[in-house]
Amino acid sequence: MSFLKGWVGEKSTQLGMWLKLDDDVYRKFHDIVLRTDDGTTQIDHVVLSMYGIFVIETKNYAGWIYGGERQAKWTQVLFGSKHTFQNPLNQNYRHTMELARALGVPHDRVHSIVFFIGESEFKTKMPANVMDRGLSSYIRSFTNVVFAGQQLRMLEEKIRKLKENPAATRKEHIKCLTERFSNTDRCPKCGAALVEKTARRGPNAGKTFLGCSGFPRCRYTRNN
Repeated sequence: MSFLKGWVGEKSTQLGMWLKLDDDVYRKFHDIVLRTDDGTTQIDHVVLSMYGIFVIETKNYAGWIYGGERQAKWTQVLFGSKHTFQNPLNQNYRHTMELARALGVPHDRVHSIVFFIGESEFKTKMPANVMDRGLSSYIRSFTNVVFAGQQLRMLEEKIRKLKENPAATRKEHIKCLTERFSNTDRCPKCGAALVEKTARRGPNAGKTFLGCSGFPRCRYTRNN
């Protein structure tokens, strides 16, 4: 189910960008796997233009979202339950660094965007590059030309080559994901991710524990 939600979110972002960004100005790429020093990483969406490169991380969440630019963990509150997740800005920072390295461009020309899909509401003030609407408008707000002519064409060709990874690279990425999300990070009952939660009542009120992200369908829990 979580895979399906993520897929729907990514497809919604693709559709929005295809409809609202001029193809003559913006080149759109999706689902790019990069080799890194410690394995692989996958980028949801990349937009290339004369105004810079935009790396978009899609998040499909419902409920209230609390977080700050410098916080390691953000919080989702849904139906009275709290769930923490990795700060997506930190996650996407790595993506921008790796893409800049792969393309041989200065990092300050690669812009990070976190785009929330779904019925979520921000309950804390978010940085300008974290949004749940206005994605295309934000990208179009960059008007300073940093790439032009031959350099822009070379970057487009490099990204197309990254996109056209051989099957071996895909298998490598799946292996990295399997190792990264080992059994200690996965629910032994249903295989969904385990997330940190906070007990709200009873003798353990206020204490954190690990619970299945498939709740209420799966109610597996484990001490943190």
